[in-house]
Amino acid sequence: MININNLKNGVTFQEKNDIFVVLEFYHSKQGRGKANVKVKMKDLRTGAILTKIYTSGIKLKLAHISKKNMKYLYNDGINLILMDDETFEQIEIPIKKVKWEINFLKNESEVLVKKYKNEILNIELPLNVKLKVIEAPNAIRGNTQNNPQKKVKVETGYELKVPMFIKENESIIISSETGKYVGKGDK
Repeated sequence: MININNLKNGVTFQEKNDIFVVLEFYHSKQGRGKANVKVKMKDLRTGAILTKIYTSGIKLKLAHISKKNMKYLYNDGINLILMDDETFEQIEIPIKKVKWEINFLKNESEVLVKKYKNEILNIELPLNVKLKVIEAPNAIRGNTQNNPQKKVKVETGYELKVPMFIKENESIIISSETGKYVGKGDK
């Protein structure tokens, strides 16, 4: 159990049958009333982000989330298939749980699988991923004002806006959190 006043970002807790991770929290006290803690949290089963206000002093049940490094093998249309490099054990994760992460997964990608007891919750990608550009229109001469950008497609099928100088077959670095261009990768 953890006192609500001792929450920190990244703490995982269980409330009823839901498992949450704390994204942000704020302590507030108004006048003579009780102090409150406003918590912005993510439901680890559904991915929904919620904000809830708790009365100061209550206790929450901690949830121990285990993490294991695994390698992405393939997508069978319904599930992602991942393998443990040490034991060669393979697991399946329903695609509906990892819709955003699929945009940045290519074969042999390393991921972190999060589990609560024996239930697989989701996967965590590296903060930045390097992907190859497979479609990129040519830059238009003279279009250089106000940081011009163009839309490109990377090897996973994900599309994003990048600076005009990016060409086909180049590698770029993309934020797996925002989906935005971070920088140019090595060739």
